[in-house]
Amino acid sequence: MTRRLLLLLSLTCAMAVGNIYFPQAITPLLATGLGVSPDSTALVVTATQIGYTAGIVLLVPLGDRIPHRRFLVTLLVLTGLALLAAGCAPALTPLVAAGAAVGLTTVAAQVVGPLAVGLVAPDRQGAVIGALLSGSTGGMLLARTFSGTLGEWLGWRAPYLVAAALTLLLSAVLALTVPAVPPASRQSYPALLAEPLRLLRTEPELRRSCLYQATVFAGFSAVWTCLAFLLSGPAYGLGARAVGALALVGAATMLCTPFAGRLVDRRGPDPVNLICLLGVLAAAAVLAVGARGGTTGLAALTLGTLLLDVAMQSGMVANQARVYALRPEARNRLNTAYMTCAYLGGSAGSWLGVRAWGRTGWAGVCALVALLATVALIRHLLAPRRRARRPGSDRVGSGNSADVTASAR
Repeated sequence: MTRRLLLLLSLTCAMAVGNIYFPQAITPLLATGLGVSPDSTALVVTATQIGYTAGIVLLVPLGDRIPHRRFLVTLLVLTGLALLAAGCAPALTPLVAAGAAVGLTTVAAQVVGPLAVGLVAPDRQGAVIGALLSGSTGGMLLARTFSGTLGEWLGWRAPYLVAAALTLLLSAVLALTVPAVPPASRQSYPALLAEPLRLLRTEPELRRSCLYQATVFAGFSAVWTCLAFLLSGPAYGLGARAVGALALVGAATMLCTPFAGRLVDRRGPDPVNLICLLGVLAAAAVLAVGARGGTTGLAALTLGTLLLDVAMQSGMVANQARVYALRPEARNRLNTAYMTCAYLGGSAGSWLGVRAWGRTGWAGVCALVALLATVALIRHLLAPRRRARRPGSDRVGSGNSADVTASAR
C-alpha cells in the first residue's frame, strides 16, 4: 500500500458515494427538463438509495469470491454505463430505472475497505480506514455542490454524463494500479448471501459493532431529518439553503477520521468508541440549546451537528477496524452485515425522529439521540464482562489492531 494507491482508493470511495448523493441537488432541474412535477422527481433519489441498499446485500459479499481488482473494475464500468444511460434518459421512467442501476452498482466503497486493510500491516489498518472514510465524506459533501453548479450551467444531464466519464476513467486507472489479490473464498453465491446472517449469529463482536453504529446513525438521521423542520419554523424562519449550509460543517470530519484511525491503531477500537459515544451525548445536550433560536441557538446547532458528525464517523472507523479483524477471509461478508445494520438503524432513526418531533418538538429529537447513545454506552461498559465470560475472546476489541487480528486468527 503506497500513498498514491491509498489516495486513489480514497478517490474511488468519493466517486462511489458521490454517485448516490449528487442527484439530490438537481431534482428541481429534472422536473423542469422532463416536464414532470417536483414531487415525482424524488423517485430518482429514492430509486438510487434503494438500489444502493440492494447492492450492499447482493453484490458486496462477492468481494470475497471474486478477485478485488476485477470486481472493482467491473463495478465501476457498470456504474459508468448506468450513469450514461441516466444522462441520456428520454423520460422519467427510464431515468428512475437507470438511477436504481447506479445505486445497485456504485458499492465500490464497500469493497475498497476490505481490500485496503488486507494490503497493510495490522497496526496501520485504522489509519487506512480513516483515510477511506475521509474520501467518502468528501464525495458525499462535494457531490451536491458539483451537480448543482454543473446542472445550473449545462442542464440536468451534464452531471450524469460527466460522472459517467469520470467513473469510466477511474475504472481504467484501477485496472492498471490495483494489485492482484487472490479471492479469500470459493463458496457459492447463495452461500455467500446467507453468510452475513450466520456471522451475525456467531460473532458477538460483530453484533456489538453493529449495535454501536445502528444507534448512533439512528440519532444522526433523526437530527438531520428534523433539522429542516426546526430551521423553517418560527424559531428561525430559514429555508432549505440553511440546512445545506449547516451540512457543510461536516467537512471537518474529513480531517478527524484519519486522526481517529491512527488512535485506533495505537489504543484499539474500544477507547475510541467510548470517546465517540460520550461525544454523541454531548452533542445531544448542545443541540438541545438550538431550540432557543437566534444567534445562540444557531451557534449551538452548528457546534452540535459538528460534534455529532465527528462522533459518528470516528466511531465508524473504530467499528470497522474491530469488524475487519474478526475474520480476514470474510471481510466483505462482515462488512455487508455491518453496513446493512447501520442503514437499517438510520432508516429507523428518521422514522423515530419525525414522531419525536411531532410529539415534543426539537427537545424530543435531542432526547431520542441521548437515549440511543445511552443504550450503546451501557452495552459498551458491559463489554469487558461479557468478553470475560467467553473463553479465548478476552482480547478481541480491547487491544491494538495487531492484537485483535492475532486473537481472531
